[in-house]
Amino acid sequence: MSATVEVVPLFCTRCGTAVPAAQDEVAWLCATCGQGLTLDEEKGIRPLDVRFARAAVEAGLTWKPFWVAVGRVRFEVRQTYGRDRGPDELWASPQTFVLPAFECTLEEAGTWGLGFLRHPPRLSTGSPGVLQRVTVGAEEAKIRAEFAVLSVRLRGEISCERFRFTSTWNPPSSGGFRSSERKARFN
Repeated sequence: MSATVEVVPLFCTRCGTAVPAAQDEVAWLCATCGQGLTLDEEKGIRPLDVRFARAAVEAGLTWKPFWVAVGRVRFEVRQTYGRDRGPDELWASPQTFVLPAFECTLEEAGTWGLGFLRHPPRLSTGSPGVLQRVTVGAEEAKIRAEFAVLSVRLRGEISCERFRFTSTWNPPSSGGFRSSERKARFN
């Protein structure tokens, strides 16, 4: 038995330019007008808000793509050695999660996510730059965000025995960071 694969050409939702796409890519910037685009399995190609870490884009730079989503985390159970602890102030308000939209290990994604939770970047709409390929979909970004939450909890409490949390997310946008930026480990 063979499966039928349908190849559908992608076009920019703003200017109609054809969008060249590799098999594993899930988001793009239109080369003509700079419109951010993402592929939704149900709705097809749709516009995507893309912001960059700096307002002025320097020529010739390649930017790393990240998903940016506001999320709220609520711990339902938090027990350490037989006693419950109160809520952590970090989670008292919605947080902006910035998570890699490119291939990396879950541990690397957790490190990036944790670093950006501690030091949120300033993103602004600006001239479009060249993004590395976006190969991690927005759905996987939620998994990476939850791993960052676990990283915060586990790094903060060596004695933590058990906890459970729920999270809610706004639809993500995309952000770009210069390839040389944010390479240093977040401490």
